[in-house]
Amino acid sequence: METSDFTTVLLVDQTPEVVFKAITNVRGWWSEEIEGDTEKLNDEFTYHYEDVHYCQIKLIEVIPNKKVVWFVKYNYFKFTKDRSEWTGTKMSFEISEKDNKTEIRVTHHGLVPEFECYEICSNAWTQYIQQSLKNLITTGKGQPNATGKPTTEDEKRLSEAK
Repeated sequence: METSDFTTVLLVDQTPEVVFKAITNVRGWWSEEIEGDTEKLNDEFTYHYEDVHYCQIKLIEVIPNKKVVWFVKYNYFKFTKDRSEWTGTKMSFEISEKDNKTEIRVTHHGLVPEFECYEICSNAWTQYIQQSLKNLITTGKGQPNATGKPTTEDEKRLSEAK
């Protein structure tokens, strides 16, 4: 069965341990405005970008150096008709070894093309994973949202949309 959930895959030279540590350092690659813990099973954190996007996330599966799964407990978008589009979705980060490299498969289960936010959200996730998370893993420095400052073209559009 073909799935339409958003997925992106990243291949790096670093170990699964380095990758896992980077993924759980959400402030290092997604946003400096994360509040709460982001590393252990049952940790909960919130993300917000101005008054445009706010979500509450819980870590529901954590297998060190192999897998992290987030559950979106609550989501608010200012720019969609259904302001809660992500609520109830899951985000999985699966880490495996492949051809002497480490593969990271990131899937936002429930982020589907039928969602109004799909294009903006999938573009933003691609940037965060393929650039910011990759750079955090490979160089030790990601490009998360700075406090109050958009980092992608899509976030700039979101900011203008409010």
